[in-house]
Amino acid sequence: MPRNSTSTIYTLTNNVDLVHYKFPLVSRSGRIRRLVAEHRDSDISRIELVSLPGGSESFELAAKFCYGVNFEITSSNVAQLCCVSDYLEMSEDHSKNNLGSRAEEYLDSIVCKNLEMCVEVLRQSENLLPLADELKIVTRCIDAVASKACVEQIASSFSRLEYSSSGRLHMSKQANCEGDWWIEDLSVLRIDLYQRVITAMKFRGVRPESIAASLVSYAQKELIQKSISGSKEKLVVETIVSLMPVEKFVVPLSFLFGLLRSAVMLDCNAASRLDLERRIGSQLDIATLDDILIPSFRHAGDTMFDVDTVHRILVNFSQQEGDSDDEMEDVSVFESDSPTATPSQTALFKVSKLVDNYLAEIAPDANLKLNKFIAIAETLPAHARTVHDGLYRAIDVYLKAHLTLSDPDKRRLCKSIDFQKLSQDAGAHAAQNERLPLQSIVQVLYFEQLRLRNALFCSYPDDDIKPMHQSWRINSGALSAAMSPKDNYASLRRENRELKLELARMRMRLNDLEKDHVCMKRDMQKSSSRRFMKSFSKRIGKKFNIFGHSSSRESTNSPSRHSERTDSKITDRT
Repeated sequence: MPRNSTSTIYTLTNNVDLVHYKFPLVSRSGRIRRLVAEHRDSDISRIELVSLPGGSESFELAAKFCYGVNFEITSSNVAQLCCVSDYLEMSEDHSKNNLGSRAEEYLDSIVCKNLEMCVEVLRQSENLLPLADELKIVTRCIDAVASKACVEQIASSFSRLEYSSSGRLHMSKQANCEGDWWIEDLSVLRIDLYQRVITAMKFRGVRPESIAASLVSYAQKELIQKSISGSKEKLVVETIVSLMPVEKFVVPLSFLFGLLRSAVMLDCNAASRLDLERRIGSQLDIATLDDILIPSFRHAGDTMFDVDTVHRILVNFSQQEGDSDDEMEDVSVFESDSPTATPSQTALFKVSKLVDNYLAEIAPDANLKLNKFIAIAETLPAHARTVHDGLYRAIDVYLKAHLTLSDPDKRRLCKSIDFQKLSQDAGAHAAQNERLPLQSIVQVLYFEQLRLRNALFCSYPDDDIKPMHQSWRINSGALSAAMSPKDNYASLRRENRELKLELARMRMRLNDLEKDHVCMKRDMQKSSSRRFMKSFSKRIGKKFNIFGHSSSRESTNSPSRHSERTDSKITDRT
């Protein structure tokens, strides 16, 4: 920072004895004594003090001290007093208890023991550089602020220690940055001094969450609430990016996107932008569509949104996901059989939906080149999308907005879609979408036929219908080398109609079977109730037969009945 170039001229014009009047200044200030000695033979009436730190205000305080006028040394003027006493050479070599020693004593014994006062001294030192730095005023205050903040956090951590129900000592949960009241105080500092304070805090071990909260607070005041020039705003953004903690999820994602927008608009250095893109890529799965819709601030013929920046963010995400997959391979095989999706898979699914929505949002842009659209669509790995409905919708929007695309470009665009992963509704829409190239429509019809045939096979497992494997793919949109795409298209449409009619007949047959089943179930319930009542009456008759009559089965098998049947047989024979 440029040093203060204030030039103060102190004029001694008085009718009284000049030597007697200037004696207090001469006796306490080595510089003034030397200037007076240089002009001993001349009638000196004016002393010029060039580049006096703090200007006339500082000199007035020094003059009051020399003439015994009482004033209070505070955190607002101690930095000025230290600098002006050094400039005027008001040290102990020229007078005991001089201004320099008094100011230094106040700085060390009072200011450096209070964090708020240190911040105030740093703010007052902004206009006293580089002398305030040479006198170690800034360094002492910065060390004191970092040390005090660290000590307060340690004390806060100890106050949160408590015993659990099991008797173990643990730390209770605390609101983020609770007790870090210094966060707001640091926001008054100039960016160069603020940078030095945060660097010292990180070195001392202040929590990353507190550092991040301070960065957010400082950025809001400097970039939103204050009106500063573009060059200063650019310096603030680049400095804040360089100060961010390395820990993941410490800095809010919305704040990262805000900084990235500012960095794009202010054309910050490449290192700052790449760092922000890398940080955003590491937690892209929690981003929203509004977050990644970054406006483009380039020439008029460019796209509405900054597609290149989003593409680099996606590349960072894919690379980090690849690294996490490599780490997962190192996990024990006993831990790899979990039926739930891994965090990496979950993040891929979320980002794939985000990308598809982003593509649909930027697709209507007439300036969006096909290569950039395809690059965004194909950044994620193939297994990221379980359903391609969103991608199909985005490509359809692009085809609507770019009607002049050639057939080869349409085919290249539609290669990104796996038509086998379209839902039934999306497949039905694609089969009638005239904007798609003919080869793509043939693929859609082919996979629709697969779906219909497999549905028939599942309904008639004993029939002669063979299932067609779902992993079969069509290369270059051709089903048969001997047939043209138009012939394939017509053939597939005819076969699909036949399969749909067969499915309709099958549904009618199932409805008839369901009706028969309901009727049979009703009849069975009626017949079972009659049999139950008959059996119940027989059991009641057995239990309540008080006259001793035998049952029909017993009477049938009794000896008397057997003899009667035998006698009748003999009579008939005779």
